[in-house]
Amino acid sequence: MVVTIKNGVLNYSIICFYLVLLLLSICNSVYAGSGYQQPVKEKWIIVIDAGHGGRDPGAIGSFSYEKDITLAIALKTGELIEKNISNAKVIYTRKTDVFMDLAERANLANKNKADLFISIHANWHRYRNTYGAETYVMGHHKDQQNLEVAMKENEVILLEKDYTTKYEGFDPKSPESYIIFTLMQSAFFEQSTDLASKIQVQFREQIKRFDRGVKQAGFWVLYMTTMPSVLIETGFISNSAEEKYLNSKKGQEEIAEAIFRACSDYIAEVYKKSQISAIRIDNNASSEGNAGAPQSNIVFMVQVLSSTRKTEITPNNFKNLTDITEIHDGNRYKYAAGKFSDYNQAVAYRRKIESLFPDAFVIAVKENKILPLQDALNELKKK
Repeated sequence: MVVTIKNGVLNYSIICFYLVLLLLSICNSVYAGSGYQQPVKEKWIIVIDAGHGGRDPGAIGSFSYEKDITLAIALKTGELIEKNISNAKVIYTRKTDVFMDLAERANLANKNKADLFISIHANWHRYRNTYGAETYVMGHHKDQQNLEVAMKENEVILLEKDYTTKYEGFDPKSPESYIIFTLMQSAFFEQSTDLASKIQVQFREQIKRFDRGVKQAGFWVLYMTTMPSVLIETGFISNSAEEKYLNSKKGQEEIAEAIFRACSDYIAEVYKKSQISAIRIDNNASSEGNAGAPQSNIVFMVQVLSSTRKTEITPNNFKNLTDITEIHDGNRYKYAAGKFSDYNQAVAYRRKIESLFPDAFVIAVKENKILPLQDALNELKKK
């Protein structure tokens, strides 16, 4: 993709290209705004990405390089996660001072079907008194500063061989190239924002860092990943006090612990939202196909979509599933597949359709209202 502007007008072929992207974006908007919750995982795969490396030093401070800071924090973060989250597996994009393409980093996460992607960076600003930590998610840059941060981090592309082909003509220094990021938004925007918010809470409340907030911008490495993804700017290497902090053992350990705790809180919340209990409920329901509602009127279903907009129930809108029910819950329309009197059947059905809806999860419904799943399980146990 090459973006050209002549006499203030975008090339016709580029306009067509972006119209296609816009259509894709609209198709994804229901998914992106769906409020999906990830299913409970037997094993969480978390990719920790130390930004820059090798011939790419990243931001340069008065006595240090960004690439060294990010690697130290990444290794400490991964170690904390592996030691303290028993069902987590950490994969590092790099564990030494080596150069790695942006595309290669994202591909590593995608290939390993990661559940979370966390890219660690240190910031730089022309005003030396700028300080604080911020976390980015893939989205629309809302001001010039966010765009500048994304452009700076994306410039590593220029060090790669044949980058114009690999990145479809994307020019990290051209504001026009970022038009694509005003049209496309991550399908995992809500989950990414949730994780980013938890990271900033930890920075602010636990290690007393100045909170610069959760922001959106067009980072290519986030754009290419297919899971909840964040890019953390841990501080400003251009600020003398923060550069010392980022290079100190204390600073690196505090930042790593904050990121680890945010991951732990995120995973715990997924478990809580999903409310999937290890309890197996034995009842007399039929084990063949979708069973009717038991006498308690509680049924178990698999939620596949949630949106503020009503969606027509047709197979085309639900990847050819024909057993969809609409549940109006507050200001949202929720869509669930199947209808089972046995919780274990619903769990099995979720696994069956997981390839179609990776973030589907089991819900309990009574008289067309969603119940807390654990409450429903407890009610059935009493019968």
